[in-house]
Amino acid sequence: MFSASITGFITGFSLILAIGAQNAFVLRQGLARNHVFLLCLLCAGSDALLIAAGVLGFGVIVELYPLLPQIMTWGGAAFLIVYGAIRLWAAYKGEYAMQIAGQSAGLWATLGTAAALTWLNPHVYLDTLGLIGAISVQYGDVAQKTVFGIGAITASFVFFFSLGYGARLLAPVMQSAKAWQILDVLIGVVMWLLAFKLLS
Repeated sequence: MFSASITGFITGFSLILAIGAQNAFVLRQGLARNHVFLLCLLCAGSDALLIAAGVLGFGVIVELYPLLPQIMTWGGAAFLIVYGAIRLWAAYKGEYAMQIAGQSAGLWATLGTAAALTWLNPHVYLDTLGLIGAISVQYGDVAQKTVFGIGAITASFVFFFSLGYGARLLAPVMQSAKAWQILDVLIGVVMWLLAFKLLS
């Protein structure tokens, strides 16, 4: 049982560790120090639902609706292109008084963006429903499979809350508009690269 939970934790953590749209957004909000708890809870909670679905065998739905991955790919790429453009436009304007003062967009706008970055990202389904679901198949026993899933879900909560609250360690560096401009340019470029990767 312990082995299954550790395997689940390591698998979940390794899949989520890569820099992606969702992680970049959590990092940015963590730096602004606004809505961090609810944002991290939304991201980790979404992962928990998807991981649970993957372990329970969500792949059956994809078999029933083979066009679903393609539809999600186009929707995700469109959102990433738009969000990347927003970040690049913000960098061009260079108006960061709110961020430097520790303010950001409202709660619902923040959670809405996070939900879109999570649920419109086809890679999150590949990772949680596909890979984690496939790895869980090796555990024939329901108890072991459950413990594996719990381990992967725990990794998601540890990662997002560490990223969200750990970002404040970079706060002293982010006290100038130039630093925020650089961050937004990097995020914008990452978003566009991810969109290109989805479409190619």
